[in-house]
Amino acid sequence: MAGARGKSLQSRQVGSLLIFLCVSVGGATTIRYSVAEEMESGSFVANVAKDLGLEVGKLAARGARLVSEGNKMHFRLHRKTGDLFVKEKLDRESLCGKADPCVLHFEIILVEPLQSFRAEVRVFDINDNAPVFLNKEPLLKIPESTPLGSRFPLQSAQDLDVGLNGLQNYTLSANGYFHLHTRFRSHGPKYAELVLNKPLDREEQPEVNLTITAVDGGSPPKSGTAHIRVVVLDVNDHVPQFSRPVYPAQVSENSPNGSLVATVTAMDLDEGTNKAITYSLAQNPEAILKTFQIDSQTGEVRLRGTLDFEDIETYDIDIQATDGGGLSAHSKVLVEVVDVNDNPPEVMVSSVSSPLPEDSPPQTVVALFTIRDRDIRVGGKVTCFLREDLPFVIKPTFGNSYSLVTDRSLDREEVSGYNITLVAMDTGPPSLSAETMIEVLISDVNDNPPIFREDSYILTVRENNSPAVFIGQVHAEDLDLGENAQITYSLLPPKNGDLSVFAYISINSDNGKLYALRTMDYEAIQDFQFVVKATDGGFLSLNSQATVRMVVLDDNDNRPMILYPLQNGTLPCNDLVPRSAEAGYLVTKVVAVDGDSGQNSWLSYYLLKATDLGLFCVQRQNGEIRTLRQISERDPMMQKLIILVQDHGQPALSTTVSLNILLVDGFSEPYLQFQDPTKHSRKVNPSTKYLVISLAILSFLFLLSVTVIFIIHVYQKIKYREKFTIQEHFYDDCNFSNNLVQGQGNGSLSQPCPYEMCSATGTGNSEFRFLKRFMPNFPFPHATGEIKMEAGSSLPLNSERNKSRRSEGHDQVSDDYM
Repeated sequence: MAGARGKSLQSRQVGSLLIFLCVSVGGATTIRYSVAEEMESGSFVANVAKDLGLEVGKLAARGARLVSEGNKMHFRLHRKTGDLFVKEKLDRESLCGKADPCVLHFEIILVEPLQSFRAEVRVFDINDNAPVFLNKEPLLKIPESTPLGSRFPLQSAQDLDVGLNGLQNYTLSANGYFHLHTRFRSHGPKYAELVLNKPLDREEQPEVNLTITAVDGGSPPKSGTAHIRVVVLDVNDHVPQFSRPVYPAQVSENSPNGSLVATVTAMDLDEGTNKAITYSLAQNPEAILKTFQIDSQTGEVRLRGTLDFEDIETYDIDIQATDGGGLSAHSKVLVEVVDVNDNPPEVMVSSVSSPLPEDSPPQTVVALFTIRDRDIRVGGKVTCFLREDLPFVIKPTFGNSYSLVTDRSLDREEVSGYNITLVAMDTGPPSLSAETMIEVLISDVNDNPPIFREDSYILTVRENNSPAVFIGQVHAEDLDLGENAQITYSLLPPKNGDLSVFAYISINSDNGKLYALRTMDYEAIQDFQFVVKATDGGFLSLNSQATVRMVVLDDNDNRPMILYPLQNGTLPCNDLVPRSAEAGYLVTKVVAVDGDSGQNSWLSYYLLKATDLGLFCVQRQNGEIRTLRQISERDPMMQKLIILVQDHGQPALSTTVSLNILLVDGFSEPYLQFQDPTKHSRKVNPSTKYLVISLAILSFLFLLSVTVIFIIHVYQKIKYREKFTIQEHFYDDCNFSNNLVQGQGNGSLSQPCPYEMCSATGTGNSEFRFLKRFMPNFPFPHATGEIKMEAGSSLPLNSERNKSRRSEGHDQVSDDYM
């Protein structure tokens, strides 16, 4: 029953030891809690969210976590409710030993934003340990002549509890010789002394048995016992005497084993064996016996274990001197451990924000850490700094806590991560330091637009290309990573808003490759330009632009077109040459143009066939037909020439033209009737004046028609270049013979514009009467500035050279006729 009541009382005691939050007033707030040891795992400690003034659920939203200053966390936090629980059963004795109070420190870390709160839990002791004697049966040898009042120190009982729960008192079993006196040590547990009340008589009672009980102050109290055996010795009337009651000593904590601590001396006035003195470390705690040793003959106290000022600062050693007759005396050695700077500062990182966005502003918190130096008394002030010059600085927060913050802007493209070395150094002597490395990665943000390798590109494509042919590629690079560096290419229309460029070109959005959508025609369009935009894949996308100029290269795909002499399938073109013409006489001039450009448009003229190859020649460069010799009477009046006009392309294209030349003595009716032999009823008398007038009118009308065609073509060509459209118009209103020009389907102009020449007969004079000019109608339903060919090709009539050739040829003919 008593045991049950004791356990119930102990449970109530554990439950009653919980204390609420205590907030300290100062520069920083420390949350303090209290719990009793031996609380079961999962026991409630306090509500942290309420004590921090946060709403329920804020701890989970801000990623709250606990960080212990030691290697082990003894508590756990329920983020949703904010409750703090015991993680595992707490044993105050294993956590703090004899230290009182026993305080466990930890930090509460909140992120988003990063914030730290210091907290501590004090573990109160409960009476869970009973006093224990290390020697359960100590032996005392006391001479029978020992005077009354003599004191005999006894072994101290050990109690792991502290405060009221620790060792409080000793009791001695009833006897007639001794009573018990309890004494206190300056550092250590209480110990008891036997005080002799009655003289001992070995002959009456050679041995006395006693029981000593050590009692603590718990509720209910706990106790431990030891059985003391007192042996009464024969008379030895002198006890050893120490030279000092207390021997002070100082020893550095870094002293090696075997170092001399102190030397004690004692003397005995007896003789013989009773004078021989033996020294021993009797009745000392186990910690002292493990740390010190004494030479039994010399009394030298030396180290046998390591000293640590941070654990124990002083030792109270009881020294016993025993003579040969069994008499003993006691003295003390008070050892003071001298602190030395043998512990470097410790850097404890509690939180790190990594990866860190590269657009983080200055003063962004990167890490939280604390610094501790166990040798703070001799180590001096502790400083903390960074090993290298990095864009970070250390800022103190409170106490020995610090934060690592950014000092300037970051750029992931320059440095993708940092290995930050935190150095903590004390002032010594000697100066000691410790280093801790923090790895901080820099995450990418979309802060770099795509950059083209060139601001502008010039690409070429040859006309008559196949659709979907690859033309070229534009390329842009982005210094960012991931999606921020994924580039998409697109086409932008020119600034004038003309969208027709999209009918010619397409672009692969992934790699920037350009393709032709349709066949190009150099005669319709020589070049055009557009804009390519490169856009990255960032959340706030960035872009850049580059101008692309597309140049169409010419192919030799147009045959030369004969402008003069005009070709008509029913009315051959005739030229008159007087028989009196000398060698080199200019008969006429073949005028032709080529719709291609460059070398493909250079024309050469050749005499392919002739009635008399030795009579006429053709100038290769300009197409002039001249006589090679003087015309004789034997030469036939009708001379037929076939002229070949060929360009310089690869392969070369050519066109032929037929020309009839009449060799006449004068411009009389018989020669004119050759043109229309059915009209013999009308006679034309030769008249040089009328002939010159007729030829002049003919030349004027021809030049006027060519000029009108040229102006119309130039106007339509300008409008075409503005719109970038290619349309076919020019309907075939005139039914011309297909054999007028060789290879007409591939020429530049399929319809010549002939004139009809008629002669008037029946009069004494010969004259020309021009009835009408055959000019085809040129409908331009779409106003595109092109002339539709039978084979699908087109010719821009924009050559001033052709115009000059036509004018030169007709002027020369007119002059000859005059």
